[in-house]
Amino acid sequence: MKVHGADEDEQGEPFVGKAGQLMNKAFEYIGIERKEVYIANIVKCRPPNNRNPEDDEAIACLDYLRNQVILVKPKIIVLLGSVALQNILGKEFKITASRGKWFVKKDIKYLPTWHPSAVLRDENKKVDFIRDLMMVYMEGMHL
Repeated sequence: MKVHGADEDEQGEPFVGKAGQLMNKAFEYIGIERKEVYIANIVKCRPPNNRNPEDDEAIACLDYLRNQVILVKPKIIVLLGSVALQNILGKEFKITASRGKWFVKKDIKYLPTWHPSAVLRDENKKVDFIRDLMMVYMEGMHL
C-alpha cells in the first residue's frame, strides 16, 4: 500500500504504472494471478509531487481503508514500503528492520516488504522483494 502515482490517478486503479508492472512480473514469476490479490492504498488520492502522505492525510483515509479490510477479510496483508508499514503497524517500525518478518494483529498476518518503486530505484532489493512475496504465497497455501 502506498500513494498512487500519475498512472494510477489517470486510470483509477492502484499499481498500474512502472511499479505495478514490476509487481505483476513478480506475481507471474511466483505463480500468483493479480486478480487473486486485492490492492489498496493508505491514501486514496495522490499528494502533490507524489510525496509521501502527511500524517493528517493518512489519518483522513484510514477509516476507508479499515472498511476495505473488513469487506475483503484478508488473512494476509503485504505492507509495501514504510508508508504502509508505519501507518498500519506503527511509527516505531522501520522497513529495513521489519521487511521479511511476519507480524500478527487482530488475526491478520502482515508481511512488510520493499515498495516496488524502491525496487525500481535499487535493483539490489529485487531478491528480497521476490523472496518476501514467495513467503506470502507459501503462507497463503497453508491457510
